[in-house]
Amino acid sequence: MHHTLKLHPDSRCAAVTHIDVAVARDHGQLTLTYFITGKIADLRLPAPAARARTDGLWQRTCFEAFVRKTPSPRYYEFNFAPSTQWAAYRFRGYREGMVSVEDMPSPLIESHQSAETYSLQAALKLDAQPNLPADATWHLNLTAVIEEASGHKSHWALAHPATKPDFHNPDCFVLELPADSP
Repeated sequence: MHHTLKLHPDSRCAAVTHIDVAVARDHGQLTLTYFITGKIADLRLPAPAARARTDGLWQRTCFEAFVRKTPSPRYYEFNFAPSTQWAAYRFRGYREGMVSVEDMPSPLIESHQSAETYSLQAALKLDAQPNLPADATWHLNLTAVIEEASGHKSHWALAHPATKPDFHNPDCFVLELPADSP
């Protein structure tokens, strides 16, 4: 299923006209494919690097997923960079109790680019995460921070309930993924 990210009302982005995300959940694996349409040469995309856990990815072009089990306040934040670097964090509640998730395998990250399109696919094995059981419904917020060649950043998400971009806001978790089929 495809979902369209919305540009935050206080953001502007001359390079990107559209961002869609394809979402698939199967046997504890979450696969996200972000599709950007626009002037790709006008984006600042980090160069490919060794796939490694890295903090601070959101400070440049970065794709994110926030995932929680319904109705728990606990949630995860996953960051994926065009460089193939990534990060994973677990939260006890809204911006509370953040810890780095060290006990999960590295996601598989692939990207493709042309003059007018860019895609990044991230596949995560989440079946071993204690707060994301396969038999539970998950709620997601899918987001992107886009940095243009000029250095200007824009914020994209499924929903923007606050006046300032806040991807952690519980009201942003608008995508519901039913439990895996047995």
